[in-house]
Amino acid sequence: MILPTKHIPVKNSFLGLGGIILVHLDRSKTVTALWNEVSARPEFATFERFILTLDLLYMIGAIELKEGLLRKNSC
Repeated sequence: MILPTKHIPVKNSFLGLGGIILVHLDRSKTVTALWNEVSARPEFATFERFILTLDLLYMIGAIELKEGLLRKNSC
């Protein structure tokens, strides 16, 4: 589920969902504001998939949470 495979297309993998989130994270946002932007996309079928994608992005250092706002990591 993290990486695309023969049976999991890129748009449904957590890595693909992470790309969508990074596009929408053009400025610092709350988790709720970001969810409101991406929740209409069918790839994010549930809030759980959204949170797991945020977890992945945080673990690889692509995003950070500072003062209650998510933002792309500057490094």
